[in-house]
Amino acid sequence: MIPLAPNKDEARAQLKLPAGKLIVALLPGSRRSELHYMASSFLLAAHRFRQEVHDVHFVCPTVTRETRDMFERAVHQHSRTDLPLTLLFGHSHEVLAAADLALVASGTATLETALSKTPMVIAYRQSPITWAMMRAMLYLPYVGMPNILAGERLVPELLQDEATPASLAAALLALLRDTEAQKRQIARFHDFHHLLRRNAAERAADAVLEVLDHGHA
Repeated sequence: MIPLAPNKDEARAQLKLPAGKLIVALLPGSRRSELHYMASSFLLAAHRFRQEVHDVHFVCPTVTRETRDMFERAVHQHSRTDLPLTLLFGHSHEVLAAADLALVASGTATLETALSKTPMVIAYRQSPITWAMMRAMLYLPYVGMPNILAGERLVPELLQDEATPASLAAALLALLRDTEAQKRQIARFHDFHHLLRRNAAERAADAVLEVLDHGHA
């Protein structure tokens, strides 16, 4: 569904985002548990980033009304209503097409960001107990889908105790200033897109039909 070359200007106009500003997408997760652990970190990271880069506008597409409310509560809780932020319900495709950079919670949104060709930093926080259990079971060196697909640390990952507002802001700033790293990410994202576009729907349907045929055999 995502075009190989998203139209940035069109997406910005559609979302009524201010012209001439750096657009940073914030995707702090789609579930309540994720927002619980990440809304404040993402919001405070955005505030720190803005202290260094004044001409910036943030956009946060939330998946449900509930997660939107949770992010809004974090804004008020931390008295950050001064942050230039567009908070949306849905529209993640358009937001990622419009954005120059993204801060994304690990999960399927990282793949959507990659297919939108938006350079990103991946972050993840969860309850300490769940994290300890996950670490014990982790058999891959990376958690972010783009890094798993690339087989290398293509995208910065800040996990659990590393995912502080200061570290997230620093990672975003480093990516903003490192245009070569941005180009490297975008080039690999194009590779992923071509790889995943090979008639995925037809191949999935064929695989399902094959299983059904075996079932009847």
